[in-house]
Amino acid sequence: MKEEKGINDFQVIVLGIIFNPKERKILVGKRENDPYFPKLKWTFPGGRLTPDGEINKSLKERIKAQTGLDVKNLGAVFSKTYEEKRNLLAIYFLCEAVKGKPKAGEKLKTLKWVRAVELEKLFATSFHPRLREYLHHIG
Repeated sequence: MKEEKGINDFQVIVLGIIFNPKERKILVGKRENDPYFPKLKWTFPGGRLTPDGEINKSLKERIKAQTGLDVKNLGAVFSKTYEEKRNLLAIYFLCEAVKGKPKAGEKLKTLKWVRAVELEKLFATSFHPRLREYLHHIG
C-alpha cells in the first residue's frame, strides 16, 4: 500500500473553550511567534496531543500549564482542519474552570476573558462558521 505524502506529519491539537457561565465570557490567550501559524495572536488554551496521550488528561494538563486553571471537560463541541495547515486537526472542548486563578504560562503571554462576539476580531486564523455559531449561542 502506497503511503500518502505527509501522513506521518498529521497532528492533533486539543483546545479548551473555557467558558465562565456567570460572566458569559470565554478565556483566550495571546501567543507570539508561533512557528506553525505566523499570523496567530490569540488562541484557545490547549496543545498537541501525543500519540500515547489520553485526550481528557492531555487537555487538562495543557490548559493547566498555560492558564493555571483546573478545568472540567464538558465534552467535544467542534473539530476542524485549518486552511493554513491541512495536516493539523483541532478538536475543541467546552470547559469550565473549577479551581485556580488565571495566570498566563508556557507559550501564552497574556490571558483575557472576552464575549463570544469579540472572538473573531481577535483571531487571525480561519474561523469556521459553525464554531462561530456555537460560540455566539453559548455566549
